[in-house]
Amino acid sequence: METRHGKTEFLTTTRYIEKYLQKGNRILDIGAATGRYSHYFADLGYDVDAIELLEHNIEIFKQNIKKGNNITIAQGDARDLKAFADNAYDITLLFGPLYHLYTTEDKLQAISEAIRTTKPGGKIFAAYCMADASILTYGFVGGGIHDLIDKKLLDTVTFETHSNIWDIFELHRKEDIDALMANFKNVTRLHYVATDGYAIHMRGSMADWDDKTFDIFMDYHFATCERQDMVGITHHVLDVFQKDF
Repeated sequence: METRHGKTEFLTTTRYIEKYLQKGNRILDIGAATGRYSHYFADLGYDVDAIELLEHNIEIFKQNIKKGNNITIAQGDARDLKAFADNAYDITLLFGPLYHLYTTEDKLQAISEAIRTTKPGGKIFAAYCMADASILTYGFVGGGIHDLIDKKLLDTVTFETHSNIWDIFELHRKEDIDALMANFKNVTRLHYVATDGYAIHMRGSMADWDDKTFDIFMDYHFATCERQDMVGITHHVLDVFQKDF
């Protein structure tokens, strides 16, 4: 069963993608996992091509393809999309890879490939895991703060995080994302969105809400998810940018 805080992220992400979708658009889903977003948009009638690294995820993806949907899945690496042409897609999703790439070089390569395969005027949606929400939820609420410090994953002066390649997620601050995007001169940021906002911090109480309360929260969340004084506490962020040329 889907959690309410997970649903918040999904509803926010699809809301922003649908702001820019037009009839006949082609979508590339890079690091598609088992295909939640790919299948959602294929069900709406869009042509979707997906790429995923893990064979296990690909098998589940294939099992969920519905008859009549125009959707493909290939195995591959987000850093090397040579199977996909330049300037081919209207909408490009780069969700999973930036959770799991640990060097600046690898992140820049994945973003560069996403931009290359997108048409001029097309939109790229890149998702990141954010550091401070993880420090608060895992470190303090979950009791793992001493473990983080002992493993030297957290600077106790600046509270910057450090991830190793054997850790599950790479964590970011907004300034890290800004520094990555400063390397690309052919894009313009359209939105910087807190996709789950404060939901991760309320996940216990959210489970007890009725649907009306959740709907009111979503209205509040949509009204505030781009406010600069609100985005820092989110667990996941969506960086939306346009390829200019």
